Amino acid sequence: MKTTSFLVTEFFLLFMLLPLSFTIDYPVWLKALFAGFGFLYILFVLKRVERISFGLEKYIAWKSFWKRIALTFLVVSIVTTVFVLISDSSALFYVPMNKPTLFFIILFVYTFLSVWPQEIIYRTFFMNRYSRLFKSKYLLVFINGVLFSLAHLFFRNTLVSVLTFLGGLLFALTFLKYKSTLLVSIEHALYGNWLFTVGMGEMLAFPGMEG
Repeated sequence: MKTTSFLVTEFFLLFMLLPLSFTIDYPVWLKALFAGFGFLYILFVLKRVERISFGLEKYIAWKSFWKRIALTFLVVSIVTTVFVLISDSSALFYVPMNKPTLFFIILFVYTFLSVWPQEIIYRTFFMNRYSRLFKSKYLLVFINGVLFSLAHLFFRNTLVSVLTFLGGLLFALTFLKYKSTLLVSIEHALYGNWLFTVGMGEMLAFPGMEG
């Protein structure tokens, strides 16, 4: 299960064919079934083939991690706040201010049922499984960003594609530095939840913007 030909085939099926298929109009339950089987396969390979555990890492570089993302998060928060003010000021902090219960439910659901699986797939699995296919770590990071954007192509939103590409690059670099699913999931959750908080959730299919 680690020959180059097998890995390339697996790579194509999981990270190109499957995400692209979600852009085609066919039953949602079938899409969910394919996605579920794909995720279970990834968990199986991580555990039985790559021998990777999902327990809490023994050493976590918290201080270095928070220093790394503090400035980036500050820049992102300022830029996105200005963007919402210019594009649709009525959406600014709309959900937390008007629907606080829904707001906290969405934060919880998004963090544990969306962010965590995405980081298992696109960072923990991808980086450990396919790094041997790329001689350059920068190419590995770039491809990861492209594929992470591809996974969101079904939104049919150019801004979403750009944001997920940039996010993919950022999260890939974080994972390469810390080798931690927990830390990269925290970073992903911070940015994703902030977009929802500031008023950009509608383009990412978060509920709550309707009056």
